Amino acid sequence: MSRAAVEAYFSAINAERFADLAGVFTEEVEIHTVGAAPVVGRDAAIAHFAKLLAGYAEHEDRVTRWIEAAEAVVTEIGFTGRLRDGRPIGFSALDVFDLREGRIAKVATWYDTRDVRRQVLAS
Repeated sequence: MSRAAVEAYFSAINAERFADLAGVFTEEVEIHTVGAAPVVGRDAAIAHFAKLLAGYAEHEDRVTRWIEAAEAVVTEIGFTGRLRDGRPIGFSALDVFDLREGRIAKVATWYDTRDVRRQVLAS
């Protein structure tokens, strides 16, 4: 049951069906990304992902490893994509999902921010 919510999350993110995230998030979901202030609340989280991914012409979060517990799921992902100017971007990340009653209550994402910044700012 826990994994189903996380699978639905990645499906929605990859297809940019952000409204579908409402079905997998709790009302008070928290999004924590290394180096950024937390985003709190379902509507704020949905808007956050839409804004975050707007800079990509294409993108995919591909889960390469699943670690599951009763109320938590950890995923290793490989992110690949293209920026709006056509340049490729790729990095590895670790996402930690806390679940409550089958929905995502918290997402904590960890990745090398310096590497991503270097890729985005490279000309």
